[in-house]
Amino acid sequence: MSIIDRLACRQDRNDEKLNIELARYLCSCDDFDGVAEIIAGFKGKDKAVANDCIKVLYEAGKIKPELIAKYADDFLLFLNSKNNRLAWGSMIALASITQLVPEVIFANLHTVVSAYESGSVITVDNSISVFAKLCKADARYSEKVLPILTEHLRKCRPKDMAQHAERASLCFNPGNADIFKDILEKRAPFLTLSQQQRVKKLLKTLDSAGTS
Repeated sequence: MSIIDRLACRQDRNDEKLNIELARYLCSCDDFDGVAEIIAGFKGKDKAVANDCIKVLYEAGKIKPELIAKYADDFLLFLNSKNNRLAWGSMIALASITQLVPEVIFANLHTVVSAYESGSVITVDNSISVFAKLCKADARYSEKVLPILTEHLRKCRPKDMAQHAERASLCFNPGNADIFKDILEKRAPFLTLSQQQRVKKLLKTLDSAGTS
């Protein structure tokens, strides 16, 4: 049985269990050839196969990002796909590999920002992780990306604030601690109690970052 034939759609299944199991299998045996086959399916014309393939790819990226890192350009290309599942799935994949290929992602920052500005909720959520990892990767990247990230935290929906701030916390450091602290303190009063508790933990992290 080929790798593609192990996809849920090829087994007449409507759930994601087989796709997740396939991702785990590919990671367990470092099957780069198998990943290449999944990439081909992801880029192919069969929509059901492509949808299952992006699920396999981003699930594999969560476990072993080095397995899919070489395909950053493909994920960047599909951020603009008319197939929304491929678009947000590609952003999830990028979020898992940004720390491995930050130079590739940064060189295509305009593409990521465009998807962030026009994409779905899932796309936006994961773009915050991409931005944070870019900021953490290189001070030169941070000069351009940090303003995007901080402006988002100033203006995002209150319901998203805590989660997005947690994603951004990857790049907290002594140089930006005061900026993030100011944003979180100003927005905290407008959040729910549970969200305020999450922000309070981040403020403690920022206090530590600011004094380290």
